[in-house]
Amino acid sequence: FQAEDGIRDRSPSRGLGDVYKRQGRWSRLVAREFLNWLNVPAESHWLDVGCGTGVLSQTILDSAAPSSVKGVDRSEGFVALAREQVQDERAHFEVGDAQSLPVETGMVHAVVSGLMLNFVPQPDRAVTEMMRAAKPGSVVAAYVWDYAGKMQMMRHFWNAAAALDTTAYNLDEGRRFPICQPDPLSELFESAGLRHVEVRPIDIATDFQDFDDYWIPFLGGQGSAPGYVQSLSDEQQAALRERIRAGLPFALDGSIPLVARAWAARGFRQ
Repeated sequence: FQAEDGIRDRSPSRGLGDVYKRQGRWSRLVAREFLNWLNVPAESHWLDVGCGTGVLSQTILDSAAPSSVKGVDRSEGFVALAREQVQDERAHFEVGDAQSLPVETGMVHAVVSGLMLNFVPQPDRAVTEMMRAAKPGSVVAAYVWDYAGKMQMMRHFWNAAAALDTTAYNLDEGRRFPICQPDPLSELFESAGLRHVEVRPIDIATDFQDFDDYWIPFLGGQGSAPGYVQSLSDEQQAALRERIRAGLPFALDGSIPLVARAWAARGFRQ
């Protein structure tokens, strides 16, 4: 858990079913737009790198008419949950490292990754491996949240936290994940040797029913934001909660309309 949805929890030690629901809330919307952009022909073979609980894989199955989808993730817990949640004979999931993929060279028509690259110790190695798995002329693509900009739920959180506590500044994903911006993401793909690299934003509405709907996810799970909240005293949590509440754009009905932006990149193997 990194506050909500597919802002990814790479440790499935608690509440895997709950993680699956959180990941699906926003990331399915991004995945659909991402796949529309890629426009991969039907009956293609896909590889989903860092598949997590299978949200992107399921979206491929639902909307891209694939011949097969192979999901790879380093977490045994996530792979087990993906196998449980994605009930489709075209799908296969296995444990593996994005930096050393358990696939043969040049075997798939589309290699994709959703909300994963910034969590890999060597993202350049992961993109190179993704390219290796693709057939010549095939697409390699990924998307990551725009933590430094229009991932508004996170910006409201970290801006408030940093205003109250200077130590929170260095925990902000906007600082910790520099590839989650257009230029570094484009450079990452180009340096791997991919051709015709393009980067585009994908914006989705992330509306919260009320403040509790926004705040409660920060109180559990793992990741920088909930971990930071758990490190605070009751008084400090209350101060942070109220600082965030004061800065949110509430609608007249008490809902909170926010925007989440993902940056998507695609390139083609020679």
